[in-house]
Order: sequence, then C-alpha cells, then structure tokens
Amino acid sequence: MVTDSDRLRNKRLVFYREDLERIDQVLEEFLELSGSNCNLLIDREGHMVTCCGDAKSIDEQTIAALVAGSYAATREMAKLLGEDEFSVLFHQGKRDSIQLSMVGNRTIMATVFSDQTTIGMVRLYAKAACVSLEKIFDEIEKRPANTATLDAEFGDSAKGALDCFFSE
Repeated sequence: MVTDSDRLRNKRLVFYREDLERIDQVLEEFLELSGSNCNLLIDREGHMVTCCGDAKSIDEQTIAALVAGSYAATREMAKLLGEDEFSVLFHQGKRDSIQLSMVGNRTIMATVFSDQTTIGMVRLYAKAACVSLEKIFDEIEKRPANTATLDAEFGDSAKGALDCFFSE
C-alpha cells in the first residue's frame, strides 16, 4: 500500500539557489509585514529548508523536528475529529508565540513572534505568504526533471584518476 509519505518521498522537490532566493524573499516580506521575529520553512519530515529573521536564540534543527512531530500528531487528532488535517496551529506563550502553517502538502512555515506582534497580523500575512510559496512550489514541481547522465568518457576518466590516486 502506497502512503502519503511514500508519494511525497518519490516526488521530492529539488530546490536550486534561485528557488531558495525566491522563497526567502517571500519569507522576508512576510517577516517585515507581520512584525514577526523569524520564519522557518520546514519539510514534513522535519528538515530545515530555509530560515529568515532573528533565529539566534533558536535551535533550528530541534525546532524543525518538533514542528514536524507536532504536525504529525495534530493530523491524527484532526482525523479523529473527521478532518483531513488542521492547516494552521498556534501555540501562545507569555512572551513568544509560534504559528505553524501548512504550505501545500510538503512544507510547514513556522512563524515565531513576540507579544509585541498581534496574532491577527501574523494570520493575515501568513495566508498571503503561503499562497505565494505554493505558487513557487507549483512552478518547481512542473519544471522538467534534470535527466543529465554521465557518459562513458567521464567514467573512464574518473576510473583513471582513482587508479592513479590509489596506486602506490
């Protein structure tokens, strides 16, 4: 039986530098408009895609793994309530809060903001940022796959270099 995870893994997006620059531009604009502290884009498996803003006090890798775990647990809770999943999660603290927004079906945007920022601003601009990011992901997904192959000449050249390197 093929699961959603299997489908995602088999259809993994590849981000090039230009893609990340476009993604970062959306996140930076969202950061400025919302007044948030930082934005992290995380894949559903818990890997960091990119981050912008002031993340010095955050262990990004740990947050990424916990965000993915939180989303997985919440997805199961949603199913118990008859929903496919919840698209937005919000955790409020005394000083800082975090909003998790599903972007398409592959990534989660984690927005960290302080009590100086209103949740309404974050929600409003997060929705627009998610739409922009989804458009970028759609373009990436439609891009033809790189089918470059190495020819026999390269293989012979590499073999010769390795033989030379490892010979005594």
